[in-house]
Amino acid sequence: MSPSPVAVVTDSTAHLPPGVAERRGIHVVPLEVRLGERTARDGVDVSAAELIAALADRTLLVQTSRPTPAAFAERFTALLDDGVPAVVAVHLSRALSGTWDAARLAAQEVAPDRIRVVDSGAIAMGLGFAVLAAAGAAGAGATADDVEAVAGAVAARARVLFAVQDLERLRRGGRIGAASALMGTALSVKPILHLRDGRIAPLEKVRTASRATERLVALAVAEAGPGAHLAVHHLGAEDRAEDIADRLREQLPDATEVHVSEVGAVIGAHAGPGLVGVVVVPAGPAGV
Repeated sequence: MSPSPVAVVTDSTAHLPPGVAERRGIHVVPLEVRLGERTARDGVDVSAAELIAALADRTLLVQTSRPTPAAFAERFTALLDDGVPAVVAVHLSRALSGTWDAARLAAQEVAPDRIRVVDSGAIAMGLGFAVLAAAGAAGAGATADDVEAVAGAVAARARVLFAVQDLERLRRGGRIGAASALMGTALSVKPILHLRDGRIAPLEKVRTASRATERLVALAVAEAGPGAHLAVHHLGAEDRAEDIADRLREQLPDATEVHVSEVGAVIGAHAGPGLVGVVVVPAGPAGV
């Protein structure tokens, strides 16, 4: 019997479209969110509506945490015991979370010669598209080295652009500096943010939500090109996200896909209701 394909592992912040992880054989380790006294698994047993309600309750402390190294070790051990020759784990930016480090520690404990841990430098479908590409390569029989390389190449092309209603949550969580957060409150400026070197940074300043929508679309179109993969994310802003997606489909008829999805509790806890964002992965030399 030939060995099973290389196993691909990721975390819940990838926000893969519903059912895709199961169909593609991708193993998802959830982060956790604490809503007051309740601890829930991101993407498993807490909904966007529950998160939005918790964030609206100023007496309720909302916090997030990475998976433990033990959680990753358990998943890695089970996969290797099932006969897979190697594991490639692709995770959100190490600059935003300790998730990558937890996976790395687990890999060193379980089988450092058989487990690769990739820092995508991205989040949401910036991570998700890299994971899907890795799963495609693994399903085609690629080696662990090649699966790792494919994931890294796609992640490196990903552009993550987004706008939030309020930068205070990002500041309190240490995801953006105080100076950048201050910019978001001065004169009703609504900054457009992006990931740069795996960190959240301001990109442009606009005055209104409608202008932010226009700029997100324009920036995404400028990055995309034929065959690009795109995703639109939101939290409690479905109509606005669908509007952005419609504009992208109209202006990018040669795009491979445009997904629309609501983010989970971990990203939502830091970004807050009203988040809208666009992920763009331009096509590579041989597609994604």
